[in-house]
Amino acid sequence: MLDYLVIGEAGPSTTIGTMIVVSGAFLILMLLIKKFAWEAITDMLKKREDKIANDLDSAEQSRIAAAKLQEERQQKLLSSKSEAAEIIKHAKENGDQNRQKILAETNDEVSRLREKARLDISQEHEEALASVKDEVASLSLQIAEKILNKELTPDAHDSLINSYIEGLGKSNEAR
Repeated sequence: MLDYLVIGEAGPSTTIGTMIVVSGAFLILMLLIKKFAWEAITDMLKKREDKIANDLDSAEQSRIAAAKLQEERQQKLLSSKSEAAEIIKHAKENGDQNRQKILAETNDEVSRLREKARLDISQEHEEALASVKDEVASLSLQIAEKILNKELTPDAHDSLINSYIEGLGKSNEAR
């Protein structure tokens, strides 16, 4: 039933002939490729291989450079931290020195003011004593005048002492 669909029949010799023709064509194709395209293909593959090797080398170089740069930045960071700590230390030392200097100056000023106050008090005391001496001398002269003008009796004596005491009280109140 399928006999009428077959257009032609190939015999056993055609299969071997076809294999020989295909093999010959393949060999000719290989010779042509070797003669005209093989060098271009091998050059292209060699260039590709070299490019990949260079890319790997440059990637390794970049990685090494990045690691070195990171190490340098880390060193700079540590250096800047130590410099900052040193600056803070010097600032604290300067602050302490300034504080000590100000305290010393303040203590000197206080001592100077105390000495001045002591001298002023001493001078006021001396002036007060001189004033009292003058008043006592004046009162003594007044008493002597009164005594010379009056004869002293016990009542007159008491009266003279009382008036003297009253005079002292009034002169002190006036001041």
